[in-house]
Amino acid sequence: MVIVTGVAALAWLYLLLAHGGFWRTSVLLPKASRQPQRWPAVVAVVPARDEADILAETLPTLLRQDYPGPYRVVLVDDASTDGTAEVALAVGTGRLDIVRSEGPPAGWAGKVAAMETGVRAATDGEYLLFTDADIAHPPDGVRSLVAAALGDDRALVSQMALLRTETVWERLIVPAFVYFFSLLYPFARVNDRRSRLGAAAGGCMLVRQEALEAAGGLAAIKDALIDDVAFGRLLKDAGNRTWLGLTTSITSRRPYPRLADLWNMVARSAYTQLRTSPLLLVGCVLGLALIFVVPPLAVIIGPTDVRLLGLLAWAVMAGMYVPMLRFYRLPWLLAPVLPVVAVLYTAMTVDSARRHWMGRGGAWKGRTAKTCQ
Repeated sequence: MVIVTGVAALAWLYLLLAHGGFWRTSVLLPKASRQPQRWPAVVAVVPARDEADILAETLPTLLRQDYPGPYRVVLVDDASTDGTAEVALAVGTGRLDIVRSEGPPAGWAGKVAAMETGVRAATDGEYLLFTDADIAHPPDGVRSLVAAALGDDRALVSQMALLRTETVWERLIVPAFVYFFSLLYPFARVNDRRSRLGAAAGGCMLVRQEALEAAGGLAAIKDALIDDVAFGRLLKDAGNRTWLGLTTSITSRRPYPRLADLWNMVARSAYTQLRTSPLLLVGCVLGLALIFVVPPLAVIIGPTDVRLLGLLAWAVMAGMYVPMLRFYRLPWLLAPVLPVVAVLYTAMTVDSARRHWMGRGGAWKGRTAKTCQ
């Protein structure tokens, strides 16, 4: 057991010192040194399927943007059955256009197809802001994004919206979700032009339309179930400068009150993240067990020398999680519980594979990957 525990400890030291500082929460939107001489035209594209319950809360934040240049919002009503378009019309102003989608064509994933419908209605936009129906934006949100994009010639600027942490399950699961995402896609490496790693956060992606078209457009990722990561990779692979970071001013209003709600959020795409490979699934489960489960297990049942190694790894693990807890204004005492959360995520990943094998993987708003073919 001493060898396995020692490997776990070395893994955490590597993650601490040489994995792009993924645990840091200081990667925030760069401040532009000066304002642009000309503000380009921006069109916000909102794919919305059965979002009537939340649009009244979030859509006004997009419509009331304090943006000096030409700006409008295109909401794609993706075959909704709950009166999404009617709610949007009740909220909307002259800045809002609503387009109807009858669902994805063959070979397209549901959300990407809805985004493409919005792109076709946004030909006047020099920049496109892809955002979700549950995301609320600050009044200067678009201005700040455009200034950051123009300030350093970035074709893509993406911010990970602050998720809700109001319920017990949200407080336990959500910060870990962001932590694990940054573990997979360290922001510093995504933002490094020399690195091949690309990613984005789907709740807020500002992209230069010319760069998107040159990269092949959304058709190049038409079947992507994890559309934001595929989107970021598409722009990065085309040689563009991209940026991804955190924010506290852009927020998700989507509630996840029960464990089942959060479970479904993760299980929807976890196995897709593993490229639906049984081999990668086994490797993922073993890796999570080694890194997150072995250290506390060694402390509990191991002999003295093993306990010390396990305690070192557990302490490093917890210490690296504290910045994310502070970012979400949650008590640091939750940090030692990270191994328990990791076990839950492992179970969600296995369940994601089970759903895929049963033909129910990659669901988005009632559509699965299978039904979108």
